Amino acid sequence: MTEPTAAGVPTCYRHAGRETGIRCQRCERPICPDCMRDAAVGFQCPSCVSEGAKQTRSGRTAYGGARSANPALTSMALIATNAAVWLAILATGWHGSDLIRRLALVPVGICNAGGGSYFPNVTDAQTCEVGAGGTWLPGVSDGAFWQLLTSAFTHVDLWHIGFNMVALWVLGPQLEMAIGRARFLALYLLSALAGSTVVYWLAAENGATLGASGATFGLMGALLIIAHKVGGDVRQILTWLGINVVITVLGSQFISWQAHLGGLLGGMAIAAVLVYAPRARRTAVQLLGLGSLLALLVVLIVLRTAALA
Repeated sequence: MTEPTAAGVPTCYRHAGRETGIRCQRCERPICPDCMRDAAVGFQCPSCVSEGAKQTRSGRTAYGGARSANPALTSMALIATNAAVWLAILATGWHGSDLIRRLALVPVGICNAGGGSYFPNVTDAQTCEVGAGGTWLPGVSDGAFWQLLTSAFTHVDLWHIGFNMVALWVLGPQLEMAIGRARFLALYLLSALAGSTVVYWLAAENGATLGASGATFGLMGALLIIAHKVGGDVRQILTWLGINVVITVLGSQFISWQAHLGGLLGGMAIAAVLVYAPRARRTAVQLLGLGSLLALLVVLIVLRTAALA
């Protein structure tokens, strides 16, 4: 059994007397450099590598997910979906496309007067279409709940979709390799929903919010949690995250800090559920944890909708 030294520093479980600050990502036992084996994220001990070989034959990742034959496939599909929506917006008028107002997250509906102008004092569909002769564009509080997710796949400017898709391409395959395809997709979509929920509560009621940055911030938060779990070096992740926080603050007039904050916190919470679930009941605990997070977001959305009614 491994005992800590007098200074309180743990020693390798296979080599008594060798101090180490690294732990196996699966069993969390301390391991020295001679016992470190490369894993998808971080390192494993020789015992877990042997056990993992059995799991590899059954196609499971270290956190219980199905192992992806191509870890980039889900990210490619998400990028293709975002690109398809962007091309549809380009084809239907770009900045003047009607798709923007229908897919972007708008907390409260607005009355479109045509030609890019609106009736600011009209607050319901009947008055808009019958009394004012306009077109009512519903918001989330009017029942357009799809906007909470479609907004995360909607972009207008090339720099916006480009930045988000590069982040997805860099982070996505790493995370899918570590947690599996289904769990990665759940992480992406729930992070997007968490970002939209914070936007729904804290952003301007008549403003339109769009973009995948809430989801990509969720991926950054998840990678930070996983790296910390396995005892990896988190400095590069913190540096990248810090740069994005500075950009968010400096560009707060046109960047949704609400989506970034919600996505980041959501991604960290989701990753914590996935990687800290006990091995004995891992899948059940993960499902319960993710279901609870989803239920919390739904409750917050319902409460905000009631407040705006």
